[in-house]
Amino acid sequence: MTRVEASPLAWLDDVERERRAAGLRRSLRPRPPVGAELDLASNDYLGLSQHPDVIEGGVEALRTWGAGSSGSRLVTGNTELHEAFESALADFVGAESALVFSSGYTANLGAVVALSGPGTLLVSDALTHASLIDACRLSRARVAVTPHCDVAAVERELASREEQRAVVITESVFSADGDLAPLRQLHDVCRRHGALLIVDEAHGFGVRGAGGRGLLEEAGLAGAPDVVMTVTMSKALGSQGGAVLGPVAVRDHLIDAARPFIFDTGLAPAAVGGAWAALRVLQAEPWRARDVLAYAAELASVCDVAEKPESAVVSVVLGEPEVALAAAAACLDSGVRVGCFRPPTVPAGTSRLRLTARASLSEDEMTLARAVLSEVLSTART
Repeated sequence: MTRVEASPLAWLDDVERERRAAGLRRSLRPRPPVGAELDLASNDYLGLSQHPDVIEGGVEALRTWGAGSSGSRLVTGNTELHEAFESALADFVGAESALVFSSGYTANLGAVVALSGPGTLLVSDALTHASLIDACRLSRARVAVTPHCDVAAVERELASREEQRAVVITESVFSADGDLAPLRQLHDVCRRHGALLIVDEAHGFGVRGAGGRGLLEEAGLAGAPDVVMTVTMSKALGSQGGAVLGPVAVRDHLIDAARPFIFDTGLAPAAVGGAWAALRVLQAEPWRARDVLAYAAELASVCDVAEKPESAVVSVVLGEPEVALAAAAACLDSGVRVGCFRPPTVPAGTSRLRLTARASLSEDEMTLARAVLSEVLSTART
């Protein structure tokens, strides 16, 4: 047999050409420490990533504990700072306990996989985040994907299951559209069928609920014994990391069974210190959660988005990837940075600009946003 001398990675050239032709090629764009453009793309919803108290919280932790955590939390990476922050975070949202992971992605992987497995039915909303989709794939459970926010479909799956255990998975605020999950109704269905409810509050924490305590608190489900909450500290708290919150028994189980916790290096102390400082700012300044929703409503009005936003996310659907890319580039050329979401992040035909409001926006910044967005979108929609 004649061996063909070809690179085992030659197929990547074809893939790259296909992506470029479809308008789906992605690239990294480094930003400077202080951006010249108005930022309407980041998830820094409360404007805390540059807050002096948050920066000082990270610096103080860096000085005290060093640059890294030095190992997994089960070996040398667990500090007094980690556990004190966990207690403060749990108290704030009304949960019994919290367990910090290195990211929101690993928190979702750890929670879903460790709380399911063979003999479990996982019922997942069709628009959940990639981290939850990956968790379902890794779980070895049977997975049923239900239409977006369709409570009746969730109940049908639970009612017809043969598995002993069941877990329902949803985001509280969906990251691409910014709409809210019907948490109260989902919980009622879970109660009727003995299912656990796991809610990813990445985009709800800091924005929804009393003082930013999340949509679970707003729905009256804070601390419910059959609900597990995941959060990330990289959005509203302006830092890094993730956490799983719920009953103490869940925390104990994750320490024993969650591979992304057991085998990953613990979150760096500086990130923990910054997140805790941000939490203190949020507690002292609950107006930030209100203001971000007010700015989101104003951005939606400027963009002629029909429905009033229910979160910091304003989704402006434009259709094809090329149209969304061109609109995002035009915004950037005029001094406004916006997000551009294309497949596979969103369904085909729904490429969009994803704008994110910040509680720290100034009137001058909003004036710029109004002018640029109005002009760019009038062209993009013609």
